[in-house]
Amino acid sequence: MFKQITFRSSSSTLKPVTKYTIRTLSMTKPTPSNTASSSNSNLTNNSKSDTKAPTPDDDPVTHTQQPIIFAPKTYQYTKGHLDVNEVLPNPLDQFNKWFKEAQEQLPSNSDIIVESTNFSTARLPSGRVSSRIVLLKELDKYGFLVYSNWDTSKKAEDFNSNKYAALTFFWPHVQRQVRVEGIMEHVTRETSERYYNTRPRGSKIGAWASPQSKIISSRDDLSELNDEYTEKFKDLPDDAIPCPEYWGGIRIEPLEVEFWQGGVSRLHDRVTFRRDDIANHNWEIVRLAP
Repeated sequence: MFKQITFRSSSSTLKPVTKYTIRTLSMTKPTPSNTASSSNSNLTNNSKSDTKAPTPDDDPVTHTQQPIIFAPKTYQYTKGHLDVNEVLPNPLDQFNKWFKEAQEQLPSNSDIIVESTNFSTARLPSGRVSSRIVLLKELDKYGFLVYSNWDTSKKAEDFNSNKYAALTFFWPHVQRQVRVEGIMEHVTRETSERYYNTRPRGSKIGAWASPQSKIISSRDDLSELNDEYTEKFKDLPDDAIPCPEYWGGIRIEPLEVEFWQGGVSRLHDRVTFRRDDIANHNWEIVRLAP
């Protein structure tokens, strides 16, 4: 492990800052009683080790790495501008406006899914972030709704320790992006079942069959589970297949929503709505530098 430490002179005279790179062998300081034995042990262990000391080329901190992917091409965005005085007073109304425009301007035979969004969550206390592409299924007057397995999935584990989440929508054909940061909450059972009942029969059975995010040995195992539930529900009409208790919707109530319109030479337009609490219905609207 390498650690970069900066030493600065305490003298009133300004001097150049000198940086030293120090190799840290251990986080534990040996006590006087075991210092000698520890040193001898380290020498013995080091002499037996086949591990080679890292060379400067192995250290990404001190050596410029050759990229595996190098993407120097610059994209120019030329489809318009956005200003604070052009947006609607409520970010959900503004999102609805942009969402409809993204749908209406979608090129024919395009593979772009306008409702697709990057859904990011984080687990505490580690702070480890996970993200995945999901589909926005509803927008109501409170926020953005997505549906999933809330028992075994990674997002469920994150939700149990940390209610903050983020969504990112990107619509390249209109050169727009929307970022949402907010707080997750379960929707009512009635809301979850209302959406579940619109799903195709196979998707309903899949919600029962898949132990989402759990390790399985092969696709055959998943197929067997799907066959089991297909058999279980074979005598039920589509609208009678029940919604699993662990499956349902999450609403992300926004604390901040940023609308991004691409601009030439990276001079993009960013208009942000923000509030400090979901109970506060007064939004501050500001322009941010790109």
